[in-house]
Amino acid sequence: MVVYIDLIFAANLLIDGILLWLTGWMLKLRMPWWRLCLSALVGALYVVMMFVPDLSFLYTFVIKFGLSVFMLWIAFGFVSLQSYLRTMGAFYMINFAAAGGILGIHYLLQSSGDIWNGIMFTAAGGYAYRIKIGFWFILAILPLVLICFKMVNSSRVKRERLETYIGEVEVEIGGVSVVCSGLLDTGNRLYDPLTRIPVMVMEASLWDGHLPATWKGRLTQDGADRLLLETDGQSFAWQDRLRLVPYRGVNRGASFMLALKPDLVTIKLGEDTFYSKRVLIGLDGGTLSGDGAYRAIIHPDLTQTESKDAVMTS
Repeated sequence: MVVYIDLIFAANLLIDGILLWLTGWMLKLRMPWWRLCLSALVGALYVVMMFVPDLSFLYTFVIKFGLSVFMLWIAFGFVSLQSYLRTMGAFYMINFAAAGGILGIHYLLQSSGDIWNGIMFTAAGGYAYRIKIGFWFILAILPLVLICFKMVNSSRVKRERLETYIGEVEVEIGGVSVVCSGLLDTGNRLYDPLTRIPVMVMEASLWDGHLPATWKGRLTQDGADRLLLETDGQSFAWQDRLRLVPYRGVNRGASFMLALKPDLVTIKLGEDTFYSKRVLIGLDGGTLSGDGAYRAIIHPDLTQTESKDAVMTS
């Protein structure tokens, strides 16, 4: 059997470097490139030592764990024990995720014959399974596994950040109450130009059954002013609550949005609850969030009045 130590060294240098870089990216830690290279070099040299018989004592749990501690110290330094333990946890989590991903893909690609060939019977009457994963297979699959891990983690972080601005919205109109999730948009500056009342946008589908049936599917196609004219003279319980709010969309000219005047809007954001009667509910004919995380856009002015009694008496 021929073993190319130079290839093994280069591959492990690359793998260790990627794992360390991904650890720094995950924790948002900056490190000089020479620290990254030096730490990866130490890890790659350790793998090469396995081919020296006299150094077999180095392949124990204590030595392996100590080496990982040393590599992390080289790459990221030591700021505090808490920070160091967090870095170590992230490093091992990424390593285990990479190893598990490689093992899972290898298992999916195996045939039943390969699985049976790997089963060995022990002297005690039991059986064990021997896993043989090729070197080039690991080298080819590892980047794919790590890219998937990076994408999943990025999605998780974005979702966590988004959830800090998502609250529960309850809108009451004429005895009808609708509850949904709403996103607090601090950049929202949509007001009724005449009364300066803030406008909170909601998906019109939340009000199906209470809006005219002829409006369904037409809010994004036909102009809001046209729909408003169609309801003139028709039997619509909330006719006197309808408003026409002008706005300017992104990369669009001036448009109009149909809005309703509610009796009360209640917003629960974290541990705080806000109440407002001075608000309009703009109706959006589409979907505000592709994954359904929220179905309303909360105007920032609505998160300033917390007392329900003060709202009721105003």
